[in-house]
Amino acid sequence: MAKENAWGYARIGGELKKLGIQVANNTIKKVLIVNDFHPSPWRVRGDWDRFIRLPMETLWACDFFCKDIWTAGGKVTFYVFFFIHIGTRRVHIAGATCNPTGPWVEQQARNLVMDLQDRGEKVSYLLRDGDTKFTQAFDEIFKSEGIKVKKLPRESPNLNAFAERFVQTIKNECLRHFVVFGQRHLEFLLREFASYYNTVRPHQGIGNRTIGNIIPFPTQAAPPRSKDIRCDSQLGGLLRHYSRKAA
Repeated sequence: MAKENAWGYARIGGELKKLGIQVANNTIKKVLIVNDFHPSPWRVRGDWDRFIRLPMETLWACDFFCKDIWTAGGKVTFYVFFFIHIGTRRVHIAGATCNPTGPWVEQQARNLVMDLQDRGEKVSYLLRDGDTKFTQAFDEIFKSEGIKVKKLPRESPNLNAFAERFVQTIKNECLRHFVVFGQRHLEFLLREFASYYNTVRPHQGIGNRTIGNIIPFPTQAAPPRSKDIRCDSQLGGLLRHYSRKAA
């Protein structure tokens, strides 16, 4: 796994856990060092104390990040808007545009609210920064559904640490590997990564489990043989995950 992916010891531990192999993180770390692999990728560590006090299961956050793409008219900066559920780390890519006007952002908010209603999901708080793209009308869409909108102070990225972490993850694990040609190409990459992130990728912040435990941990104690392990991939092998082959 270390040869095929730029993963740290904790992420490798998550993949092994999915395969029913229980190995201490320190052991994985030592094995990586002995075999000349760096044990831990660069990470941003923030002050999450404020989030710990909030009801994680009913808390969402939102943010933008930028990606330059190439079009027939040259290089254009696109703004990707997303929401993230703090309790599970599930991400909802709302959309991508080169012109994120107030009405466009408000429509993405309506789409999310309808999606949450369809799933019967309760939301108490939405965290957002002070970006001017978040209008009063944007806030009112959530407030009308009983959702409190919490505006975070300026220059306080640590208070939106879960969203910041997702931006780092999607850029490092996906977008920085591609020269993107056109909006459709960007939207395809976003869909593929969101699917991978929300289903098969282990998340260290929730005990190295997949979101919603879609992939159950094997119960058998015996570790699998190499020939019994299946590797599935997306985006030409950039995104990989491992599972036991069906008996």
